[in-house]
Amino acid sequence: MITIRGLKKRFHSLEVLKGIDLDIPKGKVVVVIGPSGSGKTTFLRCLNALETPDAGEITIDHVHMNFEQKISKQQLLQFRRQTGMVFQQYNLFPHMTALENVMEGPVTVQKKNKEEVREKAIQLLTKVGLGDKIDYYPYQLSGGQQQRVGIARALAMEPKVMLFDEPTSALDPELVGEVLKVMKDLANEGMTMVVVTHEMRFAKEVADEVLFMDGGYIVERGKPEQIFNHPQEERTKQFLQKLQ
Repeated sequence: MITIRGLKKRFHSLEVLKGIDLDIPKGKVVVVIGPSGSGKTTFLRCLNALETPDAGEITIDHVHMNFEQKISKQQLLQFRRQTGMVFQQYNLFPHMTALENVMEGPVTVQKKNKEEVREKAIQLLTKVGLGDKIDYYPYQLSGGQQQRVGIARALAMEPKVMLFDEPTSALDPELVGEVLKVMKDLANEGMTMVVVTHEMRFAKEVADEVLFMDGGYIVERGKPEQIFNHPQEERTKQFLQKLQ
């Protein structure tokens, strides 16, 4: 489903990603952990070209990008359509209802039939537990509810892969569970997911594979049981000890 080779990214003189190679099979959940500044978010943003890599290749479901060649706008759009992204901040349109926020992409970008999109949007909001809030504006919703609208909005574009960038970090602790539940449900349905998170319990329960990143590299990767209980690398051990 996702193949990454030689992925590099720098910001001016700072090399943030120093050569990432990774394969993610269809239907798997990969959780990326690591200290702040390790390159996790940049890595995720490169997967949908929100940040353009300086080198390397990414293939997502047969759509291939070689970032050392000139890329047309059309190629970029096709590549981005493969992924849905959920951010730390919910980034909802404040002047639109929950329903309108979810409908916006398919209607405006994909030019789909409005009535069909509306029906699908209601289904998605119901799926994330917000069927009774479709006419609410973002200011009328809690942070957890807004984030769930964000997930429904990303799903409305029918992506092959869902990317989550610390989706619970801006939430009050008691609201974290409702967002993680939606993500667990998606995982159980077989959605391919890449999740950057500090929620270690989620990583332990849901991830098929955990990546530990530091200094722009994948330092260690493995099943959650192995990474959390028997880490091989000294740097991984140090990081996990600080969390206890």
